[in-house]
Amino acid sequence: MTKIVTHSSEETVALGSRIAEKLKPGTVVSLHGSLGSGKTTFVKGMARSLAIQEDITSPSFTIMSEYEGTLPLYHLDLYRIDSLEEFELLGIEEILYGRGITLIEWAEKIESLLPVDRISVSFVVEPNGDRTITLSGIEL
Repeated sequence: MTKIVTHSSEETVALGSRIAEKLKPGTVVSLHGSLGSGKTTFVKGMARSLAIQEDITSPSFTIMSEYEGTLPLYHLDLYRIDSLEEFELLGIEEILYGRGITLIEWAEKIESLLPVDRISVSFVVEPNGDRTITLSGIEL
């Protein structure tokens, strides 16, 4: 487990980019943290590293966005999902074992479906606005 403190959104983007450089097809990354803690900002950095040109926004209402880059990027936001069954009804479970990188905000909602060898990233906003980001499942 590694803890890193970022002092700006640019540093959070840079960290996401640095981590994405180490990922291979089929990697699942679970993202944990409160609203506004930096999850989507981190995803922007990952997308940058994968040469994705599109603007990255949180797919809160669409549940999933798919982007093409050097590897496909699947960005899920499960904030609006109320149960494991509701997720399963969406029929997108297969992307957890797909050919791209899958990033899941609010991943704790589908914990039992996630691969054991996933990368977990947790975000905590400090009182001064810094982000403490805890990584497990990956070495920097």
